[in-house]
Amino acid sequence: MASSDPKPAVPQRRRRRSSEEVADRILEAAAEEFEACGYAGATTAAIARRAEVTEAQIFRFHESKQALFHAAIFTPLNRHFADFQARTAGAGMDVSEGRDVARAYIGELLDFMASHSKMFLSLAVANAYSPEATGGIEALDGLQAYFRKGEAMSHARVGDASRIAPELMVRVSFAAVLANLMFRDWLFPPGMASETQIRDAIAAFVIQGIEANGPV
Repeated sequence: MASSDPKPAVPQRRRRRSSEEVADRILEAAAEEFEACGYAGATTAAIARRAEVTEAQIFRFHESKQALFHAAIFTPLNRHFADFQARTAGAGMDVSEGRDVARAYIGELLDFMASHSKMFLSLAVANAYSPEATGGIEALDGLQAYFRKGEAMSHARVGDASRIAPELMVRVSFAAVLANLMFRDWLFPPGMASETQIRDAIAAFVIQGIEANGPV
């Protein structure tokens, strides 16, 4: 008589991941952990658990936690900045009104920052509390290119007659946009204003600040 007991399930062997898949998953897990815990709070043990690898595997690809941070946060953010620069390089060339150009550009910047807000926050916290992890914000080539572009636009607009140094103005304007985005939940309680109203207010504030050096 045949036994009615069910046959034991044969455990399924997990497909072996390639080196490239392991490396990609480590970077994804590291980005998630750094964004959630900051540089100081993130550990390679926690990253290994997220990635389902061993710490030894992490250090096979990255020589230190600092190197892993650069690969997971610093490098992608730099690449995103370069993409933003390329996408907006010709912004406003077909628009006659300077304010419209500036408003459109600020809108692009807001969208860009919103898409990568967690990376910005992780980088800011790391730079504040563990500056050795970032090597200084000046090492973000894409960000420096953004600043240089803004400085050149200011010089072309007002020459040497600016009341505020262009290199300061472009950085303060950038900080205003970034701060409004990163702390929006603190600054704008639900029901205070619509998304459009908030964006318009940010653009107006930045444009008025820029016009301290002359009309846009």
